[in-house]
Amino acid sequence: MVRYEVRGPRADITIDEPERRNPLSVVTMAQLLERTREAIADPEVRVLVYTGAGEQAFSAGGDLGSGFVDDPVGLHRSRGSLADLFREIWRGGKPTVARVNGHALAGGFGLAVACDITICVDEAKLGTPEIGAGLWPMMITVPLLRAMPAKAVLEMMLTGRTVDPQEALRLGAVSRVVPRSELDEAVDLVVEALVANSGAVTAIGRDAFFRESGDFDSAFDRLQAGLTLVAMTLDAREGVAAFHDKRRPEFRHR
Repeated sequence: MVRYEVRGPRADITIDEPERRNPLSVVTMAQLLERTREAIADPEVRVLVYTGAGEQAFSAGGDLGSGFVDDPVGLHRSRGSLADLFREIWRGGKPTVARVNGHALAGGFGLAVACDITICVDEAKLGTPEIGAGLWPMMITVPLLRAMPAKAVLEMMLTGRTVDPQEALRLGAVSRVVPRSELDEAVDLVVEALVANSGAVTAIGRDAFFRESGDFDSAFDRLQAGLTLVAMTLDAREGVAAFHDKRRPEFRHR
């Protein structure tokens, strides 16, 4: 579900289920974490590039078809893989680039924003639609608040609305917006600039930057527990069922 390729100083980590819009299933998140650790440990790799296969989606977010609400307690620990992925991205000492080739929603939006540099095609949709399925985007709260104004983040989470790349750029969620025909060139140029710099200085500078961004370990622990509580509500069960049935949910507010 995750394709890994090293080309010189660059490691490409690709979510590879384009027919399903590259969802972040439990297995996929575990593989993303494993490949990220592999790239960080490889002394030849200087830059990590995350993307999705195909042209439709970077990632549509969590896989609601994998027992998301049927076994919330059992899935509690596995949900921590996304938090661990963010920790590795920020602590790994190597710059990261998100090649956002299509829609980035929910956890996929969080992954795109968590990267150091986020280059997005101009036709994508981005946002946090979880509330419409009776869920809440817990785990991505930390990366979104690191990049965007708190009021903008909360409004997106409360309403579930999506934004276009230009608005995402104004809010600080992405670094650059380009036409699809220019996406690969833009990513290549950024990678070239990153690998031309001192790897030692980059690692020290990134570590200093993220230390000044506040403590996130305890925040992730609280958010992981909150996600499990949300998944145990009756409304989460109804919301996920309505999502699969392609109908409006009838929430009971319980």
